[in-house]
Amino acid sequence: MSRSLSHSLGLFHPGDSVVHRTPAGPKLALLVAAAVGTYWLDSPVRVGYAALGVAALFALARIPVRVAWTQVRPLLLLVVVLGAFQTLVAGWRAAVVIVGALVLLAALAALVTLTTRTTALVDTVVRVLGPFRRVGVDPERIGLLLALGIRAVPVVAGFAAQIRDAQRARGLTASPTAFAVPLIVRSLRHADAQGEALVARGLED
Repeated sequence: MSRSLSHSLGLFHPGDSVVHRTPAGPKLALLVAAAVGTYWLDSPVRVGYAALGVAALFALARIPVRVAWTQVRPLLLLVVVLGAFQTLVAGWRAAVVIVGALVLLAALAALVTLTTRTTALVDTVVRVLGPFRRVGVDPERIGLLLALGIRAVPVVAGFAAQIRDAQRARGLTASPTAFAVPLIVRSLRHADAQGEALVARGLED
């Protein structure tokens, strides 16, 4: 299971569906529109309809249920904590709306990365940001940051899986501190290594 998570989360899933064949630009535009559209998700019923729509897109893309599950599984702790807080503060209906919108947006973002190669996403972002060169924006640098960010998701997920496996092998209890500290340390070391590699390639800042 942990190996599946580290290899599937946030990575391109090959396929020939209509969703895979759709260019990166329209998919990113749809993602932005969906983020704006969460304003109208003001009831559990509407969240339910939106969830059916997202599920239909995953089915249209022929993404296996196991792969789809790995995309939202890391959100479970956040869902439980945020849902409990919102239920206490604003009631269960508000909790369903807020948590549902968050999970659906995360699922849509995952669908974009699952059905679009990173190079296509980066090329689209660079092309869209091209006109902003005249005001000092560096589209290639932003594209590089996007690519590194997408790649960091499965890397950090892999670190988390390795730490959990090591704790289970040693018979350790599920302590948040014992899990978080080595995860942060490994992530920072990975970031340092990436930074040194970028500096070696002339990207000092």
